[in-house]
Amino acid sequence: MAYSDFTLKKVKLDFNIQTVEDQSLFSNSEEIQISDYLAQTLKRNVPLALAINTEKARSELIIINILLEVKEKSSEKISLFSGIDFNVDKEKGLTGFCDYIISGSEEQLYLDLPVITIVEAKNENIISGLGQCIAEMYAAQLFNQEASLELPCVYGAVTTGDEWRFVKLEKNVAYIDNDSYYISDINKVIGILVNMVKGEA
Repeated sequence: MAYSDFTLKKVKLDFNIQTVEDQSLFSNSEEIQISDYLAQTLKRNVPLALAINTEKARSELIIINILLEVKEKSSEKISLFSGIDFNVDKEKGLTGFCDYIISGSEEQLYLDLPVITIVEAKNENIISGLGQCIAEMYAAQLFNQEASLELPCVYGAVTTGDEWRFVKLEKNVAYIDNDSYYISDINKVIGILVNMVKGEA
């Protein structure tokens, strides 16, 4: 079993996680003006990624560029990982690849504590990715706790590149934002992601 096997129903049953889905969690996050470089990159890449319409194309042409911008805009020292194994608890099925992990450490050669944000890429269906994302967030929570590092929450996002849906896990409660954000409002998306990195979202 792996992260990709988790549905929203399964993650709730297996890990006793409650979900709250009726809150606008990040609407107060301030927009952050993107760089000219990202603006030009998205102008060139987004139509191509949407035309190819595969998860890989969306990840390589859109999502990674947005996350690199977050790394650049963040005043925090963070590291960014793409497509790495994140094996936390085999018996619980918390194994497999994570599309993107942001760590609150500047160590870039290996994944170090604390894991603060998980980003899961999906081709089209955002809802189908929520279970997998929350399972990965729960694993991040355990990963941090095993090193006696208690963070108030772990953040997550499920994205097609074009659409973004954000999640916050506090202990055993997963708050799923009832708002979706779109690349047409990229300054808002960047603002939310930077606040997540700062632990202020």
